[in-house]
Amino acid sequence: MQPDDDEIPPELAGYEPGEGGALRGRRMRQMARLVVVLAVAGLVLPGVLIGIGTAARTADLACTVVGASRAPDAVALEARFELSGGDGPGWYCWATEFGGREIQLQFLGFIPEVRVVESPGNPV
Repeated sequence: MQPDDDEIPPELAGYEPGEGGALRGRRMRQMARLVVVLAVAGLVLPGVLIGIGTAARTADLACTVVGASRAPDAVALEARFELSGGDGPGWYCWATEFGGREIQLQFLGFIPEVRVVESPGNPV
């Protein structure tokens, strides 16, 4: 059943389904894909970099807090991200003693944190 000419919108007048090819060539499609990939990378990459930087700063601060209580005589404190640590992947706090020996103080977590527990004799 063919629709009347009055029922066909002017935008579709003369349109035959399946006629014509793609509006863009192969080169234009490749350029469009490249632009989309670059745009997505431009949106995602800054967030990833900011997240990594924030986690590193938080781990350093958490390691300083842990080191002050567990290794007050340490020469240096360092927070490291390790994929194959004893408690799984995440941030670990390491202390370096005077002789150069390193001691693992605490696992800080995949997202670094320090839980401060109030002891009965020392209010926090």
